[in-house]
Amino acid sequence: MAAIAARLITKLVDVQDKHGEATVVLTGGTVGIGTLKAVADSPAAPAVDWSRVNFWWGDERFVGTDDPDRNTRQAFDALLSSIPVDPARIHQPGSSDDFDTPEEAAEGYARRLREAAQAEHAADMSDDRPDQPGVLPRLDVVLLGVGPDAHVASLFPEQGGIREKELTVVGVRNSPKPPLQRISLTLPAINTAAEVWMVVAGEDKAGAVGLALAGANPVQVPAAGPRGTARTLWLIDENAASRVPQQLVRKDATGA
Repeated sequence: MAAIAARLITKLVDVQDKHGEATVVLTGGTVGIGTLKAVADSPAAPAVDWSRVNFWWGDERFVGTDDPDRNTRQAFDALLSSIPVDPARIHQPGSSDDFDTPEEAAEGYARRLREAAQAEHAADMSDDRPDQPGVLPRLDVVLLGVGPDAHVASLFPEQGGIREKELTVVGVRNSPKPPLQRISLTLPAINTAAEVWMVVAGEDKAGAVGLALAGANPVQVPAAGPRGTARTLWLIDENAASRVPQQLVRKDATGA
């Protein structure tokens, strides 16, 4: 996880050098939260201007704001509470304290993403600025874990979320793992990111990783779907890579 943390720190510094700020979409899970803890512990962490990093989440559990299952709460405990962040740049998805249904929370999160895109568009003075703002801000790095069933974010095999083509955020009511209700970015939203990093560890993920890298259909194997517009990285340990053809494995990219 230290290797992923070092790579993330370097990437955020590079993006800030180019754009003045950076945007990262966080994930939960053992590896995702472990990576954030490794960032917090890294002596290189102060190289990032954390006050100019925008934080979003790929998915969130639709539970109370203070529930320990919340990815956002775990991210605060692991990293955000220990770095000089700008609270206005931390975009937590709504909780069951804020909304009655996961669909309403998804609509609220989509609205905030759209508002961020509009603000970004208004501030862009470059010659190649598009005529109209998009529905998503610039996403520099999206971090994603992979479940043993090959789910990413809260997009599960064969369910409606992984099939969604139009919305940027969906409500999830029938998660195969608790809690049952969640919200999640959709695959089209994830795939607007410049870079998508798949961070995976453990033998129980090996089958999902192997199928994804073999080019499976994302409806059955959601982990096969994410693609960054500039780059897609698989940052996996040896156990998770055990079913990947050796010619596809770069040893310097492992170390989750």
